[in-house]
Amino acid sequence: MIYKIQNKKIFASDGGRQFSKEKHTVVLIHGSGLSHIVWSLTEQYLSNQGYNVLSLDLPGHGNSEGDCLDSIEKIADWLEKVFTKIDIRELTLLGHSQGCLISLEYSYKYPKRVKNIIFVAGSYKIPVNQDLIDLASAGDMNAIKLMMKWGYGDPKRFIGGNPVQKIINSPREVSQILAVDLKACNNYKNGITASKNVNCPTLFILGDLDKMITVQKGKEFANLIPNSKVHLIKQCGHMIMYENAFEMRETIANFLKR
Repeated sequence: MIYKIQNKKIFASDGGRQFSKEKHTVVLIHGSGLSHIVWSLTEQYLSNQGYNVLSLDLPGHGNSEGDCLDSIEKIADWLEKVFTKIDIRELTLLGHSQGCLISLEYSYKYPKRVKNIIFVAGSYKIPVNQDLIDLASAGDMNAIKLMMKWGYGDPKRFIGGNPVQKIINSPREVSQILAVDLKACNNYKNGITASKNVNCPTLFILGDLDKMITVQKGKEFANLIPNSKVHLIKQCGHMIMYENAFEMRETIANFLKR
């Protein structure tokens, strides 16, 4: 599906099913430098469960036009424009990594639309190593190698190559997309305040081998939100949507059906 926000085309993958106002909507928000493609094993599954599924490309990412937004707060405001345009009155936010910060800040600013939040490999703060920021800002492709070295529980499992490199595959994408996202994550400071204001059902999905968002950090995040639930996926790192999409999506579906 393609929408226009401020004269810019915005792309959202919908699982191949027409949007219906009679169904509950699940909005999928990708992480730094990525696009809707990371949710390919998830969106069709959730669509088949009877939900509207909108897997968004953030501005400047994937098939969406415009420049990348340089702060989590700006992206949250942009999301509100999208949801107003589509006229979604109630939704579930499903974010991964940076998408968790975006979901958290959106729920803080615009809580009335949010029925549930699902955080996948997320924390209320994501400090980024300065060396990684410097490499990405320079368009150095080694930024991808460094990031993904920490991104998988077992980086050797992808025989056909790192799937993220099929999304971020040029120096321009590294400097103009990934670097902007990493800085936005590093600069976000409202996480604790936003977390303490979440009052909707919340699910945390963590990987026990995640080196970016460790189990300890993930549980620290969960402890800020009353009555939240935590699901730990074993032998899994930060890129849960690739490493164990099947357990992740079944956990999400069960949470939504509760």
